[in-house]
Amino acid sequence: MRWWKMLGLAAFLGVAATGVVIARDERRRRAYTPEEIRSRLHTRLAEAESQPADPPA
Repeated sequence: MRWWKMLGLAAFLGVAATGVVIARDERRRRAYTPEEIRSRLHTRLAEAESQPADPPA
């Protein structure tokens, strides 16, 4: 019966750790200004357009 308690505790810690990671990523994402996001998207678009497209298989 004790291993059930350990399994439950491990599951709880896993859920808590996942919540911490999600909260940290959300704070990082909200830290960008709209101008920074726009410039990053333009940079990514320019990089994607400069790479040759692979022919479909």
